[in-house]
Amino acid sequence: MTKQEFISLFQTKMELSTKKEAEKLVNGFFTTLEEVLVKGDNLSVIGFGKFETTKQAARVCRNPKTGEEIKVPAKKVVKFRVGKGLAEKVAKSKAK
Repeated sequence: MTKQEFISLFQTKMELSTKKEAEKLVNGFFTTLEEVLVKGDNLSVIGFGKFETTKQAARVCRNPKTGEEIKVPAKKVVKFRVGKGLAEKVAKSKAK
């Protein structure tokens, strides 16, 4: 699903009068989530999941083609941990 398809579905589900209004709300959510994560905070939504930042340690990898070692520096990454409620709903849904 693309972002535009999601916005259309969101508009329908929320019974919003315009697609522009739906897009503003969706973009506002993602911008706010981004600000929270950049600041280093986490967002927990019970039953849905948790967005969190964590530090990934520096490591040495290998280029699979050449076998050459590549040093990958430490960095901050975003992780999502699915909540029990969402995990159960997805597990019960029929595969496409």
